[in-house]
Amino acid sequence: MSPIRPLSAAPNLFALASLTLLVATTAGRERIAPPDEETVRARVDALIQQMTSEEKAGQLTQYFYLPFPPLAEKLSQSVGRGEAGSLLFVTDPGQINRLQRLAIAKTRLKIPLLFGFDVIHGLHTIFPVPLGMAASWDPQMVEKAQSVAAAEARAVGIHWAFAPMLDIARDPRWGRMVEGAGEDPYLGSAMAAAQVRGFQGPFIGSAGHIIAGPKHFAGYGAALGGRDYDEVDLSDSQLWNVYLPPFKAAVDAGAGNIMSAYMGLNGVPASANMWLLTKVLRETWEFKGWVVTDSGAVASLTTHGLTLDGQNAAVRALQAGVDMEMATPGKPAAFEFLTKALAEGKVSQTELDRAVHRVLEAKIRMGLFENPYVDEGKSAAVLEDPAHLAMARTAAERSAVLLRNEGGLLPLDAHRIKSIAVIGPLADAERDTLGPWVFKQNGTRATTVLVGIRARAGNALRIDYSEGVRMPARLYPSPFAVLDRTVPRPPLDESAEIGRATALAHGADVTVLVLGEAQEMSGEMASRSTLDLPGRQQELLDAVVATGKPVIVVLMSARPLDLKDTQAGAILDVWYPGSEGGNAVANLLFGEAAPGGKLPFTWVRNAAQAPLFYSHLTTHDPANADKRYWNESSGPRYPFGYGLSYTTFEYANLRVERSVIAPGEPIDVTVDLKNTGTRAGDEVAQLYIHQRSGTSARPIRELKGFQRATVKPGEVRNLHFRLQPDDLRYWSAVTGSWVQDATQFDVWIGGSSAADLTGMFEVKRPD
Repeated sequence: MSPIRPLSAAPNLFALASLTLLVATTAGRERIAPPDEETVRARVDALIQQMTSEEKAGQLTQYFYLPFPPLAEKLSQSVGRGEAGSLLFVTDPGQINRLQRLAIAKTRLKIPLLFGFDVIHGLHTIFPVPLGMAASWDPQMVEKAQSVAAAEARAVGIHWAFAPMLDIARDPRWGRMVEGAGEDPYLGSAMAAAQVRGFQGPFIGSAGHIIAGPKHFAGYGAALGGRDYDEVDLSDSQLWNVYLPPFKAAVDAGAGNIMSAYMGLNGVPASANMWLLTKVLRETWEFKGWVVTDSGAVASLTTHGLTLDGQNAAVRALQAGVDMEMATPGKPAAFEFLTKALAEGKVSQTELDRAVHRVLEAKIRMGLFENPYVDEGKSAAVLEDPAHLAMARTAAERSAVLLRNEGGLLPLDAHRIKSIAVIGPLADAERDTLGPWVFKQNGTRATTVLVGIRARAGNALRIDYSEGVRMPARLYPSPFAVLDRTVPRPPLDESAEIGRATALAHGADVTVLVLGEAQEMSGEMASRSTLDLPGRQQELLDAVVATGKPVIVVLMSARPLDLKDTQAGAILDVWYPGSEGGNAVANLLFGEAAPGGKLPFTWVRNAAQAPLFYSHLTTHDPANADKRYWNESSGPRYPFGYGLSYTTFEYANLRVERSVIAPGEPIDVTVDLKNTGTRAGDEVAQLYIHQRSGTSARPIRELKGFQRATVKPGEVRNLHFRLQPDDLRYWSAVTGSWVQDATQFDVWIGGSSAADLTGMFEVKRPD
């Protein structure tokens, strides 16, 4: 162990002078290019030479800011003593500046704080939840949306988002699937890279951008039984081929931070997993940023039964590859023990300095030493930019998935109807329209479906409304209830209201029934054991459909729901659509926008089928794959990638460039996409492959390309796909490495994972 160097009364003047010069030369300028790497290292080295072990431990500690007087005052004192390098859950610019001044004015080396926040799908302007954005199959749109979120976050003083969440989710009982891109690693990787680019811009420190913090590394989405926080047991093949690719895509896109997960992965908690955090992330992928834990993940190593006490937990986490601890709200940080551990030789100076170096690099790249404060006078203009709401409306429109449209019920013809009954517990639920991970401190509002329909209809249509039923209360309180208190409402006689709603539906030309899950039913600690409609919604649905009048179900949720074979004429899944959700839904219902989204997961029939995903192995009996249960089909309600339009499409002329290629060569595939209907529409063309034989057995289909295209009536678009060598390789447990086999491949292109237009090619080694 390197001995602790005492801080002398006369500090290293050369180092401090160098640091001062480097700061002065960039102060007051907005960066147009990333800082020079050598300069960054020199600045960090100069700082580290002057730091005590206590100051270093402080830089590696992140605390929650909780707006309660005793806790807030205690935290302010900690900041003034240099015991915190980062804070989270502060969004008020004035408060951020106050805390930043404490850090700079009262600490010896005047190192600014790094502020983080859960900018999951917007800050003030709220976009559809990430699962909904993935349903757009439009990475360019998603990148633009996260750029808006980044601009708003930076405007209030936030430097870093705990997003995107990149956990593959194949069990819809798991509540946090709302934050990810669904079940597929290829789609997940495309969305991961897009979000990182949107958050960070061209480089870390770009004006109006923040650092992306992909989470939760890794495997968290495979929690047993879909129960949040439960352990994860994954094979190496699953890890490398399914759960790690989105994180690799985020690292390749330049993500500046990674958040470690807090669950146990194959017997070792992820936040103390050296194989994961060092061997894979650092050595194999060459990640250069810093790793932060999820909340309380260091202290919970003892709860997991891995360590005996807080000091041992801090040592194990640091040595595994954790650089910063996100402490448990309101509790001391385990990393406070690092100073003692260093003195006792349980961690080395090199290990401690390495972590500090990574954190300080991030602060320098963000320009915080030159510009630590936020301009409070300019933040409001950024937050209220009308272009942001326009982007949110576009995102909500492009994310919607049309699941059913019997008899062309949609879009509605405003000239042929005179009245609409808008019914359901989510029809006028502003908070639920926004979705989870939105708090009162975001200062946002939403247009509900009822308000959006009324605005679109004007005086031309009669709009009647009934709440119908109420959402049931959670059995266990939400962990965020203290930050998101809602005003209690008077009780509702649900039986009477169902009767009233049914009467309104009977008297209307068409009913829009807005059902689903309350926003608190998705997200952290929000797993469900059933996929039924909560409460008495199914009773309401059945009663309204029984009137015989046309019924459109608008679903707000972040998982597949079991509607019990409802005969409703149309089903439109809008997820939790965000600030402009109501206006977007109205545009979709009346045809001013056309649904073009596709499912990012396999829609199971009920919870008993979970987990169910399209890219499974063939098994020895593929002919009976949909007959695994004796009492009902084991196939999905809707396949992965499914989604209808207001028009129809035809795929033809699939052409594979060559019949034979050598290992390591790319191959081109083209197809003609024709709009055979009478309206313009968007279609997501999807390319799937299947490897017929090889070192390991491969899934029946794997997504390896997609394009969202707008096609006019009668128009034929020729779409081009290129399969790269990486698309044809996989990680094999046989070799313990990545392989590309010489074998035959099937190719399909179509509108879902059930595409039937097919071709083939062979990978053949030269003789």
